Amino acid sequence: MLSGLSLRVRVFLIFAGLAAGIVALCLLGLFVAHGRLVAGDGMAGVTDAFSLIALIAGLGGALLVAGVWYLFDQNVARPIETLAGSLLTGAIPDADEGRYLADLAPAARAAAAAQSRARDDLEAALSDHAEAEAREKSMLEKILSDIGAGAILADAEGRVVFYNAAAAQLLPGLALDRDLSRFLRSGGLEAAQARLDAGAEASDVALIGADDARLSGRMRRLQDDEGGTVLILRPARREPVPPRASVEALSRHAAALAPLLDDLNGPLPEGLHDTIRAEGRGLVAALRDLDAALTPPAPRQRRVAAEELARGLGLPLGEVAPVTLAADGWQIGGLVTRLGQSLAESGRPPAASIRQEGAEALLHLTWEGEALPMDLLDRWLSDPPDPDHPELSGADILAAHGTGIWPERSGERHRLVLPLALSPVPREARPAVTYDFALAREGNADHRPLKALTCVVFDTETTGLALSDRIVQIAGLRIAGGRLTGERFETLVNPGRAIPPASTKIHGITDEMVATAPDMSAALRGFHHFAEGAVLIAHNAPFDMGLLRAAEAETGQHFPNRVMDTVLLSAMIWGQSAVHSLDAICERLEITIPEGLRHTAMGDAEATAQAWLRMLPALEAKGITRFEHVLREAQKHRRLLSDANLAAAHGKDS
Repeated sequence: MLSGLSLRVRVFLIFAGLAAGIVALCLLGLFVAHGRLVAGDGMAGVTDAFSLIALIAGLGGALLVAGVWYLFDQNVARPIETLAGSLLTGAIPDADEGRYLADLAPAARAAAAAQSRARDDLEAALSDHAEAEAREKSMLEKILSDIGAGAILADAEGRVVFYNAAAAQLLPGLALDRDLSRFLRSGGLEAAQARLDAGAEASDVALIGADDARLSGRMRRLQDDEGGTVLILRPARREPVPPRASVEALSRHAAALAPLLDDLNGPLPEGLHDTIRAEGRGLVAALRDLDAALTPPAPRQRRVAAEELARGLGLPLGEVAPVTLAADGWQIGGLVTRLGQSLAESGRPPAASIRQEGAEALLHLTWEGEALPMDLLDRWLSDPPDPDHPELSGADILAAHGTGIWPERSGERHRLVLPLALSPVPREARPAVTYDFALAREGNADHRPLKALTCVVFDTETTGLALSDRIVQIAGLRIAGGRLTGERFETLVNPGRAIPPASTKIHGITDEMVATAPDMSAALRGFHHFAEGAVLIAHNAPFDMGLLRAAEAETGQHFPNRVMDTVLLSAMIWGQSAVHSLDAICERLEITIPEGLRHTAMGDAEATAQAWLRMLPALEAKGITRFEHVLREAQKHRRLLSDANLAAAHGKDS
């Protein structure tokens, strides 16, 4: 019956009912007081009567007002708050939301539906118009990812805004919005910058990485008003002692020794013993130089994510295990790429895959057709994969890594098998090229716009729900300039204790899966490097941050990062009365978590990242545009959840 009334009439009836109730209470009080006066005596009866009137009217009125407030809150205030959150985020409200708000709820649903259609139409139009640009962008990314050199673009302040996979292999830890100079020893970079500042268009550079790897390349100033630079890097060519010079030194010392040896028929003349010893030492030194000239260099002590290595091969990919390889990605990647090209040229186009088998990984190049003769493989391995390092053959690279490669039959197909050791230290995975040319910095994180923040969205899986429990998996994604950059970190963690069956039932991680995984110190050291300087975002952040802080004494890794919590952000949009579980937020924002990824660290981190990006416009519409605004608003919701920037809390939302 009430559903046919307008909102104004309903509000009028609420307050009319309140007034009628108060009048009824007063009449009731007067009726009871009249009875007391009739039965009472003198002034005492009058006083008692008026006291009774006040008591009945006061208590009854208070209860009536409380009841009216409850009805108003449940049927007006909360639905309006929920409808506002839906409109701000672009989600269409449920049909049951605001059913007592008359025309307001249908109008809100119609507006949200129209907004959704307009957004879909706009996205379709943009997609149609951007198709050609997308093809050009894809082509550019492929070219930049396939070139053998590392390419890095830095802005006027020296912060990285672009890099490709080769650069990430040359400079471990390279990431967007980080100072390029932190990955290179001081001196060479400053000298090249000084030459550019003096007017030179470009400058050759000889650099040393933070891990002592020698690099060479060219630095050029961008032709724009921003003052950025582009740096092209390669491993520095090794300058061995020329074999001819070593042979000449051998001949010289041998020629000097020959007449001396002729004098050994009789007693040694005075001083001849010392002369022979000096020439013998010279001969030994010449032999050592010749050995150094003919011995290939040992591989740089590097590690590379299997996914990153596989993407850089330029081959069709099959299964790629989420592991970190104890290998020089530049050398192994170049060798496998060259072998793939040779197989394709011989009529055996291969596909690549990497799978874990025990304590090592097996890289397979699989093809259909004829088998590969071993002598042909040996001829390929005798050639240098990198023309800039002609002294380093494929066989030398394999020997330096302590491994080999061989052909074998696999069912109806053939394949090359290359075993590689696993690294105990996790490494973040990166796309072929990583860039954000719109990175902007305005003071410290508190005063920067939310879209300008560099963030790492992360999640953990644990042995239990207390801060005394241990992490068994941690994953994170980097966001810069309001978009996902493609940079990821993910690793299982050996907790050093058995995983309870009840926890395994939730996240599916067993003791066997973490037996060879990095321990807590190694895993958090890798994550600390990945998240350094970024604002951390998590769902129910007090729990995840509490775990990181509880492990500080053990790992030595301190996380002073600023933190944002999607639980509190959701409350800022939809109010505290709404449900703020990750599933509820994703349902409101129409985010689908693929089956099997819920309650995995990366799956939940991806869902949280999508939630953050979709809530961002709604926060800005409410005037929450800077991190300092988030901190201030979080204090209003302390009853719901504590602020992870201030303290840790117990328990975790499921």
